[in-house]
Amino acid sequence: MSKSKRLLDLMMTVNRRRKFTVRELADEFGVSTRTILRDLQELGELGVPLYSEVGPHGGYQVLNERILPPIAFTEAVAVAIFFASHALRHYQYLPFKEESLSALHKFYNYMSGDVRDRIDEMKNRIDFVTPSRQAEFPYLSILLEAATDQKVLRIDYESKGQQSCRAIQPVGIYASSGLWYCPAYCFVRGDIRVFRCDRIHSADYDHSGLAPLDLRHIHLGNKEIYSAMEQVPEEERVKLHVELGKAGVQSCEAELWSASLLHRREDGTGWLEGKVPGSDLRFFARFVMGLGNGATVHEPPELVEELKGMLAEMLKKYS
Repeated sequence: MSKSKRLLDLMMTVNRRRKFTVRELADEFGVSTRTILRDLQELGELGVPLYSEVGPHGGYQVLNERILPPIAFTEAVAVAIFFASHALRHYQYLPFKEESLSALHKFYNYMSGDVRDRIDEMKNRIDFVTPSRQAEFPYLSILLEAATDQKVLRIDYESKGQQSCRAIQPVGIYASSGLWYCPAYCFVRGDIRVFRCDRIHSADYDHSGLAPLDLRHIHLGNKEIYSAMEQVPEEERVKLHVELGKAGVQSCEAELWSASLLHRREDGTGWLEGKVPGSDLRFFARFVMGLGNGATVHEPPELVEELKGMLAEMLKKYS
């Protein structure tokens, strides 16, 4: 085996195993311990963060900041990855903002000149526009880490002008219309609720000993999360039925909450149907009013009355 191939294989091995001894690597690669020591020294000079410990239980280990091995990309794949990361530049807050900017910078500078020229030509030809918001989202990283590691957080949350301290276990985070949201199990409410991340004024890991739940089966990639968000007693629910034109269906497709309610027809029209919390009727009234003639409410009658009241307030304002 050539030295260059051995170094590449060694880099992948230490990233995978995390902790190892020189003798283990020497036996695995069929070389002397002196050769492995020289190879490890070269990996360290290349940037692989190795840490050594002496003693009977010592050895080498890779720090948390691991270095990935080189990966070969075609020009088309390289351009696609660049613009996938470039699209995030409109977000002032990201859970990995600095890391994504660093990756983009490295990716661009290590490309050949002709590929950089092609990207420069494309920069002003494609964009992914995100609404600009004044809201701040400083806790995205800890929310994402807690969701990934199944940890409980203690947050200060503002809702309807009032602040409260809550213990939550995040399911994930998602961005919609320039805002970030965090579906999470709320230990105060006893079910899953959606929190607006800009209304979270502080967030830290819980140290009270509250045991986390097993929420591995609930995530943003399945519909179970949407039904779990609405764990409201049956007696507090009302039947919703709203007919939608094509434009109304397209508007609903952009809303995560509509996943379990939206039904489509082959001609592009559709309808919203299902049981929803009665306390959410004002929310649905605002949404339906925004659709204009693209939606017609059939049920419940309380939603129709809510719409009439909101329209009357608007007419009074402009009369």
